[in-house]
Amino acid sequence: MSSADGAGSVRALVRRRDGSVESFGEDALVVEEPLEVRLRDGASEAVRLLVTMRTPGQDEDLAAGLLFSEGILESPEELLGFSRPEDPSLPPELVRNVIVARLTPKAGGRPLSPRHAGYVSSACGVCGDLSIGEVAARAAAARRRAGAGKREGPVVAASLLSALPESLRREQALFRSTGGLHAAGLFEEDGTPAVVREDVGRHNATDKAIGSCLRARRPVPPILLVSGRLGFEIAQKAALAGIRIVCSVSAPTSLAVELAEETGMTVVGFLRGERFTVYTHPARVRAGG
Repeated sequence: MSSADGAGSVRALVRRRDGSVESFGEDALVVEEPLEVRLRDGASEAVRLLVTMRTPGQDEDLAAGLLFSEGILESPEELLGFSRPEDPSLPPELVRNVIVARLTPKAGGRPLSPRHAGYVSSACGVCGDLSIGEVAARAAAARRRAGAGKREGPVVAASLLSALPESLRREQALFRSTGGLHAAGLFEEDGTPAVVREDVGRHNATDKAIGSCLRARRPVPPILLVSGRLGFEIAQKAALAGIRIVCSVSAPTSLAVELAEETGMTVVGFLRGERFTVYTHPARVRAGG
């Protein structure tokens, strides 16, 4: 392993083979490192929440999105900021892989689930043990806090959806160099990309995208596109953030579709060029351009 290209990739010495021809060179590898998320309420000692595997970069966005999707935060105002461990004796790798969220007393006083204080791989989310009814109730409460009637739309053209994957790819700088990352993109009603985040885990990429909006105190755009399978955890994060159209270049799962039906989200799968499949609430997608 050689020097880092940046936060998200490193260079590695490799041996390539093409038929009978061998060559030596370098390749870019996506970085995967742990991130420990801790919570602090006021002057109290920080409490360890969980450790997740992620690609370094936008750690604050990732933590904010995780805290929101886990129900620890109900609004951006409950998040006061982030910091790193302040002990100068700690090694650099520990400092960069630990983040402390400073919460208001209200948020800090919420009970933690038994599923917290655990390890989460980059391949899965931490939210899968919530029931559809629980997510639907939390999503409805979030929409009420955001304002009655908000997020009932939009209605978009089929051509707009077809253009989203290419728009997402143009923003995937790390994927172009490594080929090893997922991406999540939030788009405005007219298809303009608002936030694109990359990570070794598609759940992390989604949390980073949503978390960036929460930290900026801006509304979460209504359309989400993810680069991998659309599972329950992704649908849950989208529902809680008030997203109304969730798209994937791959397949949705049955539970994701069931959750979308219950919470009023439109799910679009196999979004590849002009072909796609609408699984729920198809009235939001109109034919033509």
